[in-house]
Amino acid sequence: MEFLVLALGVVLLVKGADWFVGGAAALARHLRIPSIVVGLTIVALGTSLPELAVSLTAAVRGSNAIALGNVLGSNIVNLLMVIGLSALIHPIRVQPSVMKRDYSVSILLSAVLLLFLSDFLFHREMLLSRLDGVILLGILGIYMIQTVNGALKSRPQADNLDMTHGIWWNVALCICGSVAIVFGGQLVVNGATAIARSFGLSETLIGLTIVAVGTSLPELVTSVVAAKKGESDIALGNVLGSNIMNIGFILGVSAGISPIRVEPENVYDGAILLAVSAFFFLPLYARRRVTRGTGALMVLVYAVYTGYILMR
Repeated sequence: MEFLVLALGVVLLVKGADWFVGGAAALARHLRIPSIVVGLTIVALGTSLPELAVSLTAAVRGSNAIALGNVLGSNIVNLLMVIGLSALIHPIRVQPSVMKRDYSVSILLSAVLLLFLSDFLFHREMLLSRLDGVILLGILGIYMIQTVNGALKSRPQADNLDMTHGIWWNVALCICGSVAIVFGGQLVVNGATAIARSFGLSETLIGLTIVAVGTSLPELVTSVVAAKKGESDIALGNVLGSNIMNIGFILGVSAGISPIRVEPENVYDGAILLAVSAFFFLPLYARRRVTRGTGALMVLVYAVYTGYILMR
């Protein structure tokens, strides 16, 4: 029964995110927002809503191990599996400005999060505190302001404003998608927690595996489809924007609601996230593209990581 609840939750998350992204992207095109900005903001926020729903539900119910494990696991899935599989389908073009600003901010947030997770180094209780959450939200706020300002400066002068459906149809899609995501997030948390308890598994492991992969499905579907259509700006921007949203917004808000207790495993996973982010920065920046070879390496690294956390 728990697996059915979990599966239903994942379906609602994916379908709800699909509705939200479709409606929001159509509205963004109507407002003449560049595609890379759409990927970094609107699409990234839409595909991060499952993680937001799961993490907030977990935070309110005190299952914070799932909230933190979900974000760490989802970011690792996004970086390695989503970009890797997208590049295997079609090499992804990388803009230098995206590497300098967006990828760098993703690495910065990963580094700050790892510092906050390593409270034991300063002889403090291992918690992601409300102050930590406020700092993460502050970094995200500065990044969003710079992104929006850049979008306004590069906004095209003219565009085709015709949409398949009217504005209100797309607004309705956004609303329906949000409702489906909220209910799906609750079902995923309920199902995953029940599974963890019945099998004697830790909530951290469930958050890093089942929940992380399930809530990363919208990013995977969106980026793979975008790469297949040659929309590499959206494919890469979606992943980077989602990772930034996951740490800055989701963990920031979750910690603001209820401080999150940190387990030693969370520190290791935070270090792995920072390490793989930094490792792939130079080849992506130097080659200006994610090649199929790099994509295959990313998928292989994720397979090794999955084996590690299962053995752990």
